[in-house]
Amino acid sequence: MTSASLMRLLQLVSPSLPVGAYAYSQSLEYAVDAQWVTNEETAYDWMQGVLLNSLAKTDLPIMSRLHVAWGNDQHGNIVYWNDYLCALRETAELEAEDLQMGQALKRLLMDLDLDQAEELKNITPCCYATAFSFACEKWSISQDDASLAYTYSWVENQISAAIKLIPLGQTAGQRLIERLMPVMKDTVKNSQSISDDFIGSSLPAMSLASSLHETQYSRLFRS
Repeated sequence: MTSASLMRLLQLVSPSLPVGAYAYSQSLEYAVDAQWVTNEETAYDWMQGVLLNSLAKTDLPIMSRLHVAWGNDQHGNIVYWNDYLCALRETAELEAEDLQMGQALKRLLMDLDLDQAEELKNITPCCYATAFSFACEKWSISQDDASLAYTYSWVENQISAAIKLIPLGQTAGQRLIERLMPVMKDTVKNSQSISDDFIGSSLPAMSLASSLHETQYSRLFRS
């Protein structure tokens, strides 16, 4: 990776990127409220489960296909995989989160005058992975690096939420990142072996938590 591509990748996964990722817990808030997640160990179990059974089987394999489609100007495939990923979101909250972040990243890339960003205009609604893969392809970021960075960003946002919700200390958050690093690598590796027919997964507890979070009495996060 060139230094220019590395800096662009760091920009994409920076917590300061104005896409609103900090506003979402992806069901973790309800899991904490229900006392399914109560400490560092149970937070690790929750995140590990989502990484290996959701990201590895949905977001990452689809993002890799989107990366290829952007590079080959395969508009039909871009629309297909974007819509497919949207359809895999099992609750209204999870779908809204994905599309709101996707639209925010799409607007940002167009405002930054990224070459060929006009191509994103016709992708509506736009999933976050669709806009993310577009930026990575245009900035010469490889599929592997893009997948690992996307995964790391997801983990960082989850840990940030866990620190506020459980709550955890900052050092515990860093221990979680360290423990999850090999899981992140396995997540990316596993995603590469998923064929088209096996893309998709269902995490009933996460879906139930997401549905119940919609009516949770007191909450900090939007999902």
